[in-house]
Amino acid sequence: MVSDPEILRDQGKYREIMRERSRLSTIDEAASKYEGVLAGLAEASAMASGDADPEFRALAEEEAKLLESKRNELEKALSDLLAPRDPLADKNVIMEIRAGTGGDEAALFVADLFRMYSHYADGLKWRIEVMSASETELGGFKEIIFSVSGESAYERLRWESGVHRVQRVPTTENSGRIHTSAVTVAVLPEMEETEIDIKQEDLRIDVMRSGGPGGQSVNTTDSAVRITHLPTGLVVHCQDEKSQIKNKAKALRILRARLFELEDAKLQAERSAERKSQVGSGDRSERIRTYNFPQNRLTDHRINLTLYKLDLIMEGDIEELVDALVADARKRALEGGA
Repeated sequence: MVSDPEILRDQGKYREIMRERSRLSTIDEAASKYEGVLAGLAEASAMASGDADPEFRALAEEEAKLLESKRNELEKALSDLLAPRDPLADKNVIMEIRAGTGGDEAALFVADLFRMYSHYADGLKWRIEVMSASETELGGFKEIIFSVSGESAYERLRWESGVHRVQRVPTTENSGRIHTSAVTVAVLPEMEETEIDIKQEDLRIDVMRSGGPGGQSVNTTDSAVRITHLPTGLVVHCQDEKSQIKNKAKALRILRARLFELEDAKLQAERSAERKSQVGSGDRSERIRTYNFPQNRLTDHRINLTLYKLDLIMEGDIEELVDALVADARKRALEGGA
């Protein structure tokens, strides 16, 4: 029971149960509608083939066509709802965007992608929190790490992992020549403290003053935190907050996500690719998606989808793209290929 005191004390477990309860309720509602449509379709089909007058039969045939269309819609909806679902689907995520090949132009595109995801999140009432950022003097980012909190965040954003290639004329280019740059994106499910056990003795925590673009100091106190996980060698650095405590908390959140990925990679080769093979080295030749600004074109190479509305996409209009990727994942899951 949801009212069980043990469950109420464990808020993580409570949220998990409530999400599953909501999902099952949605399935039950869709199944009831489907049964109602089947009953109505059988009745309309019987009337259409009966001895009634021609006008009445024509109305019944029209009704049957409408119900057939509704039946097909509900069958697809039920198929999606019953598809095997990643147990991490409802997790919040930690996204890491890094400049690859392309120097300043790649760093500027990191900022563009962060803005795109921020606008998309705003539209869904998701919450974005910057956890770490390394800005450049031109207003780009060598790297930015941020969390996204909201319903089905991991399910909808996980397919953003990989190399994003951009083709455009940089603002710093006077000759009008198109440059190709690359940016890497990693999407990690955010884990709770109870899900990933980090031993204090496994950590080396260093504190220092925060630094800004060009190396200048932006803080006169030792608030920046660097955490090294000694068993794995993972290093996380956070300096955006003025509070050392807050920076440490953010760094631990990032570390938990990365440690989960390392542990999970041992069991699931598919997810190990999300940070290693998919993210890759940031080289131009590796890519999941191409953003061609002169042609206003976006192409996702995994599902062979091309959209000629790059201007809108960069403003956060990525719903069509995300829906197509999620639908492809569900199809593969039903076929046993995911």
